[in-house]
Amino acid sequence: MARFFKYKSVADLAAENARLGIDLRFSDDFSPLAAPATVGPQTVGNRWCIHPMEGCDGEPDGSPGELTFRRYQRFGGGGAKVVWGEACAVTDDGRANPRQLWLMDKNKPAYARLVAECRAAHRAENGDDADLLFGLQLTHSGRYSYRRPVIAALDPLLDPRTVADKSTGATVGSDYPLVTDDELKRFVDDYARTAKLAAEVGFDFVDVKQCHRYLLNELLGARSRPGLYGGDYENRTRLAREIFQAIRAAAPGLILATRLNGYDGIPFHKEPDGAGAPDAHTGAAVNGWGLSAADPLVPDLAEPIRWVGDMQRLGVRLVNIALGNPYAQPHFGRPFEYPPPDGYESPEHPLVGVDRHFRIAAAIQAAYPDLPIVGTGYSYLQEFLPHAGAANVRDGRVTFVGVGRGALAQPDWVRQLRAHGRLDRTRVCRTFSYCTALMRAKNHPFGQYPTGCPPFDKEAYGAVWKEVRGE
Repeated sequence: MARFFKYKSVADLAAENARLGIDLRFSDDFSPLAAPATVGPQTVGNRWCIHPMEGCDGEPDGSPGELTFRRYQRFGGGGAKVVWGEACAVTDDGRANPRQLWLMDKNKPAYARLVAECRAAHRAENGDDADLLFGLQLTHSGRYSYRRPVIAALDPLLDPRTVADKSTGATVGSDYPLVTDDELKRFVDDYARTAKLAAEVGFDFVDVKQCHRYLLNELLGARSRPGLYGGDYENRTRLAREIFQAIRAAAPGLILATRLNGYDGIPFHKEPDGAGAPDAHTGAAVNGWGLSAADPLVPDLAEPIRWVGDMQRLGVRLVNIALGNPYAQPHFGRPFEYPPPDGYESPEHPLVGVDRHFRIAAAIQAAYPDLPIVGTGYSYLQEFLPHAGAANVRDGRVTFVGVGRGALAQPDWVRQLRAHGRLDRTRVCRTFSYCTALMRAKNHPFGQYPTGCPPFDKEAYGAVWKEVRGE
């Protein structure tokens, strides 16, 4: 098992960057990260963003659980000025797991409490919260809906991995019914209604989720789908356009955002030696977003860049760039040192994956320099992520630096930088994949364990990890 992260200094990383022929940049001047930025009508106090990190710890009725409240208190107090709330389903049949959040009229008070406690924690630790932006990610999980897959387009590579019947283990076949155009149209009202509720409980923005091969992302690449929502570019982006327009009408004061895949990629599998390798494919992928027509292993950003421009004209004011599919090629989305238990060893140097994230976000930011773009891929850099973030903001490659797994391990990293000029090395995420392993462990009365960082948050997750391991 290759282990890559042996770097003791920025100079070590810079030397590896040169050896690999990639374009990672670093700076010891963190002042760009402390500069304010404008998102829609709001001034945001710094350039740090906490990514939407799903805790799988909600209640069965879709309300936040006590661990959910704890997580957002910690995120609120940590000092980042953008807190990007996690996936919240717009329908029950669109939930990815039985503990995924689901905002409805009857549980509005719980979400109002979540917003209030996050903001109170921010004020207690950081002073003013007027420059804090707190949003909620709206999702339909599509083929990854836990009750039953909702398939927008058949995919010869993903369908054999998608369980259609849990009782038999049967996977999606060529006769599996696609979600109809009429069913898709009804989702527009579900998104608009949930967005209106999010505004009423105090969220500043909603994210219409278009990443990680959930429903709207799958539609973006649905070239083989017939009808109004598949085939050409206009049809593939139609449902998201209708959703943005409906949200603007239902909640006109709410900031519109999206987390968008810049590149889907194709699935990888585990070889006998443990290494990851791409699934066998012939020619261009039939379906997929941001893929080269000649080789689906190569990004083609023409459509993602076009779509970002169209979304800006629809009123979207904040875009968060993601990559890949966590169920099919996790090394694209989350470059790692240690794979999850059901995963493969990284088929590339993880710094190459970090560079892919940075280059794709930079290309989109360059196309729309006045649109705030949030970048991804920083946690693998461990204690050196601020140096990369500072250089990318300085060079105009992104507006905000997003941190996901690293925020579970050390949610107060922004305050650490402010107080000491460096991260607390004893609590830096080492990309051990404990959080992913918890998410994948299903032997729980609710069908889903809560997820967090067992090594660096033993108070909440140490006992959970022991239970998963059967200790």
